[in-house]
Amino acid sequence: MHLPWRGAVDIGATMNIQTKQNLLQSYQVVVYNRALHPDLFTLKGRRVVRQGEYDLEAWIMPGQHLLRFEHRNNCCVELLTHEDRPVPTAGVVTSFLCAGERDIEQPFKKEGLNYMSTVQTETLSENLYQSTYDELASFARENNALSHAWTDDVGKCLSFVDIQRMNREVHCQAYHLIASNALVLRIQTIVEHA
Repeated sequence: MHLPWRGAVDIGATMNIQTKQNLLQSYQVVVYNRALHPDLFTLKGRRVVRQGEYDLEAWIMPGQHLLRFEHRNNCCVELLTHEDRPVPTAGVVTSFLCAGERDIEQPFKKEGLNYMSTVQTETLSENLYQSTYDELASFARENNALSHAWTDDVGKCLSFVDIQRMNREVHCQAYHLIASNALVLRIQTIVEHA
């Protein structure tokens, strides 16, 4: 940061850093053992995948996503959100903040399901954010990922979910790129059934 004279404080830079930290600190993953209603969210896209004995439904929202895995009437839902408004609490199995790097494994013993996830967050420089955006937007297009692009007050933003199905499990990679914070959030999730 360039200061015009010694001892000066760049208020804009301080507020920008604080805003970045606040958004990053508000991102959380909430895992449920029940389905959530789509009316609770501003959906920008939806995809349903049926493979063997399971179904996966993915929803994309600006900077957020929801994955619902169902097998024999058993359900595991992952909600990634940054909203200030409260999320539903009924059926919460676990939740965690996303800042930094997190790994979690949550067995659903009664339901015969296993949930595993890795979350990574990074705040980039403006140039690095732009090149990362271009690379990931190309990846999303090439893989026909469920995606939503929009602009905020700084630039281009993107959220997408790429789904890879296996016989007894599904692998999902989700990316959320927020220009006003130069934030990249990546979450890799595997849900498997017995």
